[in-house]
Amino acid sequence: MDVLVTGVQRDERPLLERAFAPRHTVRALETNLTAETVPLAAGYEAVSTSVSAVLDAPVLEALVRGGTRLITQRSTGYNNIDLDHAERLGLTVARVAAYSPHAVAEFSWGLAMALNRRIVRASRRTRDFDFRLDGLLGRDFHGRTVGVIGTGRIGTAFAAIAGGFGMRLLGWDITVNPECERLGMEYVELDRLCRESDLISLHVPLMPSTHHLIDARRLAGMKDDVVLVNTSRSGLVDSAALMEALDQGRLDGVGLDVYEEEAGVFFYDKSLEVMTDETLARLLTHPQVLVTSHQGYFTVEAVSQIVEATVRNVDDYLAGRITECTLVPKSP
Repeated sequence: MDVLVTGVQRDERPLLERAFAPRHTVRALETNLTAETVPLAAGYEAVSTSVSAVLDAPVLEALVRGGTRLITQRSTGYNNIDLDHAERLGLTVARVAAYSPHAVAEFSWGLAMALNRRIVRASRRTRDFDFRLDGLLGRDFHGRTVGVIGTGRIGTAFAAIAGGFGMRLLGWDITVNPECERLGMEYVELDRLCRESDLISLHVPLMPSTHHLIDARRLAGMKDDVVLVNTSRSGLVDSAALMEALDQGRLDGVGLDVYEEEAGVFFYDKSLEVMTDETLARLLTHPQVLVTSHQGYFTVEAVSQIVEATVRNVDDYLAGRITECTLVPKSP
């Protein structure tokens, strides 16, 4: 089958082309699928998208008119897809149910450590031959409290690393994970987790019940010197409320690998353009904030697993199989 793959990163391309080669012909494009680029998909029965694709009703309708019958997204998240409309149109939709949880968990700790020990600030200074330690004072994580919001596979991997630091573990989720309990985690109400934690890391999916889970009220309930890390989904944190808390001199560090309005910005070179998103511009220049461009998943192991799952989704579609990756099954 001929497959159009969009939103392909340069380092992802060889892994992707190698995985598809034995059974399918693939056309890999760096551009994401949007209303402007959807004509590129004409004639392709199968289209693979990144999480930055805009798959709303008009785009889905354009895909169907062009002959597309399968969308297989290379991510676990799928809040960018109008699944109800896809089902009405008879589209099959699949995702990647899981990949290496260690990729995101380790990256979350990378952000936390860089913020706590002022590593980025120190690196910038030493490049200018400024070797002072002023403003670089960090804290031991050992003996402090970490709050893990979402204790699935990634949250569990994050908690296991926290155990190696010798931290007290608090967790919040809709269900208790026995593996986290074995690590010594105490499950508590979310407000208590926010109140008692020195480090908070988010690992929950984005859905109506979790949208702006971290809002102005919960930010106000956190310690003034908390470190907050979000490598999960952008809409979990109210960006305006976060900026207000930072303006008040609160929060010791904020690590963001995702951002509410990242579509059309993350994964692109915007260096020659004026940044019109005032909130993002302020976050990028704030001394207590470290923003990365949705790269938490981006390891050889995780990307290989994502690509292999995507190829399986194409094979399952052709065979009429429904799997854990299926979001909208093939129409009879």
